[in-house]
Amino acid sequence: MTISQDARPSTTDRHFGPGGPVVQPPGDYRDGMTLTRLDPQTGTAFLLRAGQRLTVVDPTGEQVSDFFAVMDDDRDEWFSSGRTIDYANSTAVTTGSVLYSNRSRPMATVVEDTCGHHDILLTPCSQQTFDLLYPEFEGAYHPSCFENLATNMAGFGVEPDRISTTLNIFMNVWAERNGELHIDPPTSRAGDRFVLRAEADLVVGLTACSAEKSNNGVCKPVDYRIDD
Repeated sequence: MTISQDARPSTTDRHFGPGGPVVQPPGDYRDGMTLTRLDPQTGTAFLLRAGQRLTVVDPTGEQVSDFFAVMDDDRDEWFSSGRTIDYANSTAVTTGSVLYSNRSRPMATVVEDTCGHHDILLTPCSQQTFDLLYPEFEGAYHPSCFENLATNMAGFGVEPDRISTTLNIFMNVWAERNGELHIDPPTSRAGDRFVLRAEADLVVGLTACSAEKSNNGVCKPVDYRIDD
């Protein structure tokens, strides 16, 4: 797997947190919507009822958001990237795509996508990710999407071992013919959105991704909202 190390965007608002460089968006960007903000390298969990819509917005551009879900009526039924890929015969997720569970039930449908590039192949970053792929951190603690998902979903009775491959919204992953994967900077721009409609009652975990190299070197916030 090759991770792009393009130049980081210049900003006067950059500061350095425990996981490395992060940046706050200028002003109070909301794109005319009432949204909840996830700070850089954080996550949340919530119930999403059948028929409700989850809108995920990239307020600054080039920021990934990891999504995972389990069925509210059975924590052993969880989002399966493998089933989703099988039934679509595609690794692309965009408007019209259906997310399936490990038991082949529809969990959510993508109803709007203004970016067009998302990943369904890679697992959420974890402490082991940084230990293995970020040798410059020398094994130091680093916030991770797995930790943020596990910590927040635990309040809904979701065990860490139930958290599998995530839908990595806005993540730009592509493969060469020989199978080698590349992680390039997200193509999302400020205000791009990704909207899911729940097809069943779900427990959802959502993050503002903690991996610098997945977000063009700088960890940024993610906005979201739930609509009936």
